[in-house]
Amino acid sequence: MSGIPERLEGKVAVVTGASRGIGKGIALELGAAGATVFVTGRSAAQGRLPGTVHATAAEIDAAGGSGIPFVCDHRDDDAVERLFELIRTEHGRLDVLVNNVYNSPAAARWLGKPFWEVPPAAWDESFDVGVRSHYVASFFAAPLLIESGGLIVNISSPGARRYMHNAVYGVAKSAVDRLTADMAHNLAGTEVTVVSLWPGIVDTELLQLVPAGTDGRRLVTLPGEGTFDLGDAQTPRFTGRAVVALATDAGRRSRTGLPWPVADLAEYYGFTDIDGRIHRVDRP
Repeated sequence: MSGIPERLEGKVAVVTGASRGIGKGIALELGAAGATVFVTGRSAAQGRLPGTVHATAAEIDAAGGSGIPFVCDHRDDDAVERLFELIRTEHGRLDVLVNNVYNSPAAARWLGKPFWEVPPAAWDESFDVGVRSHYVASFFAAPLLIESGGLIVNISSPGARRYMHNAVYGVAKSAVDRLTADMAHNLAGTEVTVVSLWPGIVDTELLQLVPAGTDGRRLVTLPGEGTFDLGDAQTPRFTGRAVVALATDAGRRSRTGLPWPVADLAEYYGFTDIDGRIHRVDRP
């Protein structure tokens, strides 16, 4: 099947960094399943890359859910706190938190570089928005999620286990998976599930800038990792379907504390990408 039959009407979700990319794909799938989805991000106006929190929220509405844009810089703890205060005041519950926010354009500058060519500022970019931001959102969301027996999803990467892109990237993704494990340990006495998800190569708006060659194929080369055909890449909605599958699985607690490749969850739950396939293209 191409989607998940269970519905999420009456459920409330937050997806951080959902103006575009994987976050947008997740937000749209949650909305298509009937959830109310808070869409966070800095993009209130169109920039070099397409996408704003308002545009994503409107697409959620069109998909059958309810999209609520919330302009937020996830380096601003006060703004994040206001988000969850608003959710408690207006909805009284939170069922799903997806920690996805990440500065991909900034990180792309350092692909394939040895650590002595990656400046300390790149460390701060990766950890402030990409690790610390996940902790902060989870900190403020935890009381609501404990009440609902909800779900926390941290978007991570196989780079947590093997070399990928550069040293900073790998350490940051390892930190995300460690955060998942330790939050699950702390939440063991509750009904909250915490997982990391590992998408494969995802054809985001950033990668959609890669032009087709004379043969019509869109190839992207990652320095030191290989060349990949984006025709075989996952769409952002594939990861979204994994989140919906987890959110509607009454037995998801058995997965808590661990990282899960999106393609593995697709095979288990029976969903596919929007083209009907399960894409396993990944970095070597």
